[in-house]
Amino acid sequence: MCLPILVVEDDPNLRLGCQQALQLAGLTVLLADSAEAALSEFAHTPLGALITDVRLPGADGMQLLRTVLRRDPGLPVVVITGHGDITLAVEAMRSGAYDFITKPFAPEHLAEVARRALDKRELSQKVAQWRDPQAAQGSLERRLVGDSPAMQRVRQRVRDVADKAVDVLIHGETGTGKEMVARCLHELGGRARGHFVALNCGGLPDTLLDSELFGHEPGAFTGAARRRVGKIEHASGGTLFLDELESMPMAVQIKLLRVLQERVIERLGANQSIAVDTRVVAATKADLVALSAKDQFRSDLYYRLNVVTIDLPPLRERREDIPLLLACFMSEAAARLDLPVPELEPAQLQALMAHDWPGNVRELRNKADCLVLGLAQDEGAVAISGGPKGASLAAAVEAFERQLIAGALAREGGNLSRTAEQLRVAKTTLHDKIRRLGLQAVS
Repeated sequence: MCLPILVVEDDPNLRLGCQQALQLAGLTVLLADSAEAALSEFAHTPLGALITDVRLPGADGMQLLRTVLRRDPGLPVVVITGHGDITLAVEAMRSGAYDFITKPFAPEHLAEVARRALDKRELSQKVAQWRDPQAAQGSLERRLVGDSPAMQRVRQRVRDVADKAVDVLIHGETGTGKEMVARCLHELGGRARGHFVALNCGGLPDTLLDSELFGHEPGAFTGAARRRVGKIEHASGGTLFLDELESMPMAVQIKLLRVLQERVIERLGANQSIAVDTRVVAATKADLVALSAKDQFRSDLYYRLNVVTIDLPPLRERREDIPLLLACFMSEAAARLDLPVPELEPAQLQALMAHDWPGNVRELRNKADCLVLGLAQDEGAVAISGGPKGASLAAAVEAFERQLIAGALAREGGNLSRTAEQLRVAKTTLHDKIRRLGLQAVS
């Protein structure tokens, strides 16, 4: 259930307007007419976000902002400022406000900012749970991150078969996390006490793959000076993970099929059969049925492995998981690199969610490392939001300019020169726009 938003506004008409706008957007709203009443509500009610006017009777919105953030640093606070009062907006952002809104504002804009604040709150709580070592210990949600229906189905399938004596075929594009799923199958089942042995079938020459899988006796081939236990035998009692199964040579496929059917192996150069209790989890990015039709993969091996299949969705088909994945990866990278977690602008996140991610989760993890290192700050560096639906082109353009310039001024502390440099516009041109839009530069 979505946590409520507390709106603090002493003007009864504006307070009612905010309430109606947020409720029409499907959000739960609590109301207060002063900072004191807000703190009383805050003391006993978990909140998703706080929206407060700066001008309040008694303690003002800035005092409320600082008090609330001392008690709950993760609570997104949105500050409502007067028309053109950029100085207060700058002060609010420096004091830890999540965002600010200038009067007058469209109801749709208020609802949009409120939704983003709630999303941030929910995301930060999920990341906190993900980082909690006690709550996360052995948690499948921590290993296979994502709330999308597709990932929920993947986790449920893993739970269903982890402790079953059945081989598994994992299908997914490069970087979707096939080995992670295989490790979860191993660690959540009774085979966790055995070895997890991983082998990339495409990473070895054909002549070595046979020996790697089945082992060999001394003298089995030139250079075989002593006995070697193969991967299948070493994984007995545990799990053998075969990645890039589609690249396995046909001759080796025949031998693997016999292992799956009879659970015995013969080392190269030996005549003795050795019983093995090895669970095989194979992974492929290819369409094995299509390869079988072209005689490039044995259909009998495919059907022998296809008892249980886990399909991993590409990241572009579960974009709703990107914010949580990115937040988790950035938190992990920041801890590893001893750097702060960067704050992303909404437009940056939108750009990341719009990307197709051909490298999938692996590519996203690399992007998170770059963001923490400050090496990937070009995408959507400025938060952009358009005007309300149904607005004229001129009104939409003006709303866009106002939001973009106000946001840039707030980030640059109201400094006109730095803001002009950030927006790549002449200082005189920016000054004219600020005056026309009723904004104000501090210096």
